[in-house]
Amino acid sequence: MENNILDCVIVGSGPAGFTAAIYAARADLKPELYTGMEPGGQLTTTTDVENFPGYPDGITGPEMMMQLQKQAERFETKVYYEMITKVEFATEKGGIHKLYAGSREILARTVIISTGATAKYLGLDDEKKYMGGGVSACATCDGFFYKGKEVIVVGAGDTAAEEATYLSKIASKVTMLVRRDEFRASKVMVKRVMDTENIEVKFNHELIGIKGENSLVERAVVINNKTQEESELPVHGIFIAIGHKPNTEVFAGQIDLEENGYIITEGKSTRTNLPGVFAAGDVQDHTYRQAVTAAGTGCMAAMDAERYLQEIGE
Repeated sequence: MENNILDCVIVGSGPAGFTAAIYAARADLKPELYTGMEPGGQLTTTTDVENFPGYPDGITGPEMMMQLQKQAERFETKVYYEMITKVEFATEKGGIHKLYAGSREILARTVIISTGATAKYLGLDDEKKYMGGGVSACATCDGFFYKGKEVIVVGAGDTAAEEATYLSKIASKVTMLVRRDEFRASKVMVKRVMDTENIEVKFNHELIGIKGENSLVERAVVINNKTQEESELPVHGIFIAIGHKPNTEVFAGQIDLEENGYIITEGKSTRTNLPGVFAAGDVQDHTYRQAVTAAGTGCMAAMDAERYLQEIGE
């Protein structure tokens, strides 16, 4: 590093960000990582993680993030509990990127964006109350805990249909709440749902409340929006599947994004359209959205950044 120009700045602190930091630090890039408003990312809202390799007894999301951070810091990654509020990316190869944490300017030769995506929720107070106690936005992450139990999936698109069919193999019964009188999902996904015996679809129904004991879900309060009739369904799990929103607002207008806001990366790399700017994790992946895949792309981003620095002779 010369003239306070860093070799590598990592924006975001989930599995992708911390893995990128571990690899970048071991490559002697002396990275700085900015955690953002939610240090540890989405995994900090997950109570138990049982599908990440290397944890035979499972681990809590927050504990896992603490371990990843500790590992990154062991190799002298500097972690700042600050949010990057503005960026000015260079467009030419070898250019210096400017990032701002409030009024503080940070200069970097490479930037790894790992700001993740945020699950969309309905906005009910009960959702927060029962988060981790029955309310989830990821069937692949949490479905296992509802083996042989009844669950609800809220949503009408492909994501909701996928979650429902996945859960149908685990849960005793899946009830889908669809706000309108039809699905938004593709025909093939709708057929899959309709062909599955233990999935019941309630059209024109919405979730309006959740009831339970000791922060564990026991009943879902639903309303038929045509008749305004309210009812309660006995369930243990409620999966909100109305989509995710990538955390890319601060980069909009400077970097190529898909229509849905996800960062576009080149081929099987983590390269963006800007030289020296890389993206890893859920911010560029709306297909898999798993901790292990995010960590994998974090590794890739650090290696891509290291190669780029070699190319420009730094």
